[in-house]
Amino acid sequence: MAKAAADKKTKTYTPPRPKGGHGKKYREKAALIEKRAYPIAEAAALLTQVSTATFDATAETHIRINADTTQADQLVRTTVDLPHGTGKSVRIAAFVPDDLINDAKKAGAHLAGNDDLIAQIDGGTIDFDIAVAVPSMMKSFGKVAKTLGQRGLMPSPKAGTVSDNIVKTIEALKKGRVECKMDKQGIIHVPFGKISFGAEKLQQNLEALLQAIKEAQPSGIKGIYILSVTVTPTMGPGVKVQI
Repeated sequence: MAKAAADKKTKTYTPPRPKGGHGKKYREKAALIEKRAYPIAEAAALLTQVSTATFDATAETHIRINADTTQADQLVRTTVDLPHGTGKSVRIAAFVPDDLINDAKKAGAHLAGNDDLIAQIDGGTIDFDIAVAVPSMMKSFGKVAKTLGQRGLMPSPKAGTVSDNIVKTIEALKKGRVECKMDKQGIIHVPFGKISFGAEKLQQNLEALLQAIKEAQPSGIKGIYILSVTVTPTMGPGVKVQI
C-alpha cells in the first residue's frame, strides 16, 4: 500500500497524444510540453520553442470564460494596449471631417476621408483592416453599416474605434491596441505578438492582456471567471497557462 501511494505521488505528467495526422515535427515540439500548465513566464519561454512554422509565427492566446453567452450581462469585451505591440502592421481607415484628414494621415492612417470612403465601400472596395471614426461621422454609415458589420469592421465605442481624439486612437492601434471579445462558445482569441519577440516581451504582453481581461469581468459572472488560458503559435501545439 505504501509503495503504491509513493508511486502515485511521483508519477510524471504524460502529455496527451496529438490527435489526427500530425507530422514528426509537430510531435517533437509537443514532446517539449511536460506539464499540464505553466506559470506565465515559463509558458512564454516554452512558446518560443514549439512553433513548427518556417516563418515568424504569431503568438496567440485562447481564453475560455465561464459565461452564458446568451446573457448580455455576461459578455466580455474590452481593449488592451500591448506594451510591445502585435508585430503586425495594420491598415487603418479613418472616417473624419475634412479638417482632420491630414492629422489622421500623419498619425498613421492608411486612408482618411468621409463621403468618398463611404462611396468606395458601397462600391465594393474595402482596402483596410480597421475602421475608426469620430462620433459625428457615425450617422454617415447607414448604407454600408451591414457590409462593415458582417466583416467585423464597423467602428464601435465598445471596441475603442469611435473617439473624439482620433489621432490618439490611430496611434494606439498602430502601436498594438487589440480588442478582446468572446465568440459564441465563450472563448476570447487574441494575438499578442510574434514568436521572434522572445520570452520576455511575450510574457509582458500576455500579462497586460490577462490583466485587462480580469478587469473587464462582467457583473453577471459570479464565482470562477476564467476557466482556462492556452497560448499557441500559428502552427504548433498549445501550452496551458496556470490561472
